[in-house]
Amino acid sequence: MNHIDPDLRIDIRDRLRAHGRRQLVIARMRAPADWEGALRRELAQHRRPQPIFGATDLKLFLQSFAIFFTATMMFLI
Repeated sequence: MNHIDPDLRIDIRDRLRAHGRRQLVIARMRAPADWEGALRRELAQHRRPQPIFGATDLKLFLQSFAIFFTATMMFLI
């Protein structure tokens, strides 16, 4: 049976705190200098009304219709 000596326990709390501090520094270094302005611009872009049908939607519709039309013609012939 393994007995762990209580004096030999590894306290990882300090290691986790140090890791958290390093991650915070890295995140701050990667953030743009004007992060508030960047955030406001991204939110404004996200809130801008989007068109109901985009170019990709129209292309997908036309391709689907072409396949359906071809299959229908093959069936009728």
